[in-house]
Amino acid sequence: PSASFPLSATDFYQVLDTSDVPGGVLNIVTGDQDDLAKVLANHDDVDGIWYFGSQAGSQMVEHDSAENMKRTWVSHGKYRDWANPAHGVGEVFLRMATQVKNIWVPYGE
Repeated sequence: PSASFPLSATDFYQVLDTSDVPGGVLNIVTGDQDDLAKVLANHDDVDGIWYFGSQAGSQMVEHDSAENMKRTWVSHGKYRDWANPAHGVGEVFLRMATQVKNIWVPYGE
C-alpha cells in the first residue's frame, strides 16, 4: 500500500475478507518498502514481486529473487504515475500481471 495512505488498502482487505475470495489469494503487507522488498525477494514461498522504487532497491530485488527463480518487475528508479493510463495499464502491465500456461492433452487416433 501507499506509505502516505495505507488505510485504503487495509480497508480493502476487510472487503475481501468478507467476500468469497479464498484466503491467500491476495496478501497485503504494510511496512517500509525496501525492508519488505528484501524479505519478500528472499522468501521461497513468494512466486513474484513487483518493485517500483529506487534503482538500488530494484537491483537488490532482482539479485535476491534470482536464487529461487522469482518473477520480477522493477522500475530501476524510474517514476511510474499509476493515475496516467500510459503508465498504469496496457499490454506490458497485462503481460507482467498474468502467466500463460499451455496444457497438452494427448489422445488416441
